[in-house]
Amino acid sequence: MRKMLAALSRLVQGPAAAHKAVARVVVTSRNYADFATEATFDIKKCDLHRLEEGPPATAVMTREQGLQYYKTMQTIRRMELKADQLYKQKIIRGFCHLYDGQEACCVGLEAAINRTDHLITAYRAHGFTYTRGIPVREILAELTGRIGGCAKGKGGSMHMYAKNFYGGNGIVGAQVPLGAGIALACKYFGKDEICVTLYGDGAANQGQIFETYNMAALWKLPCIFICENNRYGMGTSVERAAASTDYFKRGDFIPGIRVDGMDVLAVREASKFAADHCRSGKGPIVMELQTYRYHGHSMSDPGISYRTREEIQEVRSKSDPITHLKDRMINNNLASVEELKEIDVEVRKEIEDAAQFATTDPEPPLEELGNHIYYKDPPFDVRGPNQWIRYKSVG
Repeated sequence: MRKMLAALSRLVQGPAAAHKAVARVVVTSRNYADFATEATFDIKKCDLHRLEEGPPATAVMTREQGLQYYKTMQTIRRMELKADQLYKQKIIRGFCHLYDGQEACCVGLEAAINRTDHLITAYRAHGFTYTRGIPVREILAELTGRIGGCAKGKGGSMHMYAKNFYGGNGIVGAQVPLGAGIALACKYFGKDEICVTLYGDGAANQGQIFETYNMAALWKLPCIFICENNRYGMGTSVERAAASTDYFKRGDFIPGIRVDGMDVLAVREASKFAADHCRSGKGPIVMELQTYRYHGHSMSDPGISYRTREEIQEVRSKSDPITHLKDRMINNNLASVEELKEIDVEVRKEIEDAAQFATTDPEPPLEELGNHIYYKDPPFDVRGPNQWIRYKSVG
């Protein structure tokens, strides 16, 4: 009797079980036609200074754009975590400032400008180096001081360069007048190009920045001044360092906008607005990106002596730029969890391959120490550590 009942049970459940199995296969094998091609999102309204209208409060993102932004931000995040690991293993030495947490700033900005536009930033430059077109392997090789690095292993963390990317600058705030000079060149040569000049909240109190504001406004230079406000200048909170923390108003006579720097779409739309402002001949504009760094100021800073672990965790859980984009894409049928996991796996492999290259590529030979001082000058001698040692410098 029991055998008969079991057989009857299998007959009854068989089709249903088979149907469930087929359903599972269908769910896990979605094709591109199952996804939406684009979606519209609400973004945080920007605070304005000397502007009647600002960037839009909504943004359209296509599926392709979303996947691109996600992969780029994940690549930067994983690259910085690998740099952290290599530094703790004493493979990377010297100054090293990591960008994890701030990925939406460089990715959103790059999505809004042209490759022919110019960009200069401070020493927290790894993310911008990548978005400007340098491969991960060359960035990590530069960090480890290898000849395959983007500056031939001689620049390190703070001095990386690419086409229309001028670093990576180690002196606090000094890149701001240089950025205005690049913008002056754009205007002088009559090119439809702009210069994006970035600095941090710690540099925002530098006198040379206000001098640059004045010249840029007088000459109506096509320059976007961007303050990446990650809330701490080294170990000092902005409230303790600045009488006014409205950095977007610091230009006084220059228009300004304050943007949610943890939202890649908000950064993209604000950057488009700012770029259009500059290209139209209205002169410079100041942007403040409110963002957050997860690591300390540099690798010598544990990052928890002036802020709590709970504060860092709260930002990670509520405002992380990658998680925010991921949730938007999944909730609006622009991507599946499985698809994004595949991207994660691909990114991890790329980072591991790059790290392998960065730890096995040879260091530059000593005789190359004097090279690349000038761009096109004929070779000349450079004095070494003492008067009897000379190096030949080749441009």
